[in-house]
Amino acid sequence: MKTHLLSILFSILMLGSIAQNNIGINNPTPDPSAALDVKSDTMGLLPPRVADTTVINNPAEGLMIYDLSSHCMRYFNGTVWSGCMGFFPTQSNWNCGDILWDSRNNIAYETVEIGTQCWMAENLNIGTMIPGNITPSDNSYIEKFCQDYGLGPCETFGGLYSWDEMMQYNNASPHGICPEGWHVPSRDEWCILENFVDAGTIVCDATTGLKGTDAGGNLKDTGTSEWNAPNTGATNSSGFTARPGGYFYPGTGFGGTGSTANFWTSTENAAFATTRGMGNSTAKISHGSNDKSAGLAVRCIKD
Repeated sequence: MKTHLLSILFSILMLGSIAQNNIGINNPTPDPSAALDVKSDTMGLLPPRVADTTVINNPAEGLMIYDLSSHCMRYFNGTVWSGCMGFFPTQSNWNCGDILWDSRNNIAYETVEIGTQCWMAENLNIGTMIPGNITPSDNSYIEKFCQDYGLGPCETFGGLYSWDEMMQYNNASPHGICPEGWHVPSRDEWCILENFVDAGTIVCDATTGLKGTDAGGNLKDTGTSEWNAPNTGATNSSGFTARPGGYFYPGTGFGGTGSTANFWTSTENAAFATTRGMGNSTAKISHGSNDKSAGLAVRCIKD
């Protein structure tokens, strides 16, 4: 037993030292300001690597991980996970399928090339959360709704935006609240996407209802961890990865989480605006028209 303890002590001394309340690894004199001081000229420090931050129960404030989905370091501030830390992609040689970094709030988005178009493969999440009894207005900041008034759902499903807020109160420009170089897709741009992924042909006009054969299924994320069963026809063969973030209606509240994915287009329809949607019980895609005060998700498309 004594020999075993001496062996452990010798190993600690070889790797580093314990000086007062701090530890040095490969460093006999750790800096007094560091609890842990690691020295190496040929290796780095490998933090925990996590693909989905929602699997971490009750994260402590200051908890840090490497996000395998966003490919960057993130930390928990006690309320919400931060955007990417120190993520500076080279935009000069950016290609569709690369990570899109939104410098406005340091959030990274997956992108996907579908036919001739380049889409964000995640819902937009930008702005300040407001309560449901507040109407978004034309002011100096972007306002969003989050399911159940928590930032967590906005992290998972993106923000829910009124049409005017999404368009930044300028219906003549499709840029809206999208990152620089991206814009809110029109009804016609959605039509191109739908007809590329659907087994049949979809007529895109002002009529509403379920359309096509399997466009919705080929755009939906698979499984039932987020989508409610049966998530009919979901293949995500397009890589679009539609997720069921639901909707918000003033005076009514939130709904549809797990069962519907609802997206604005930039195309107006009289006093309303055109929408696209997917449901958990159909493989078809829904063509709709909604009051502009409703809160729906936003997917941006490359200019």
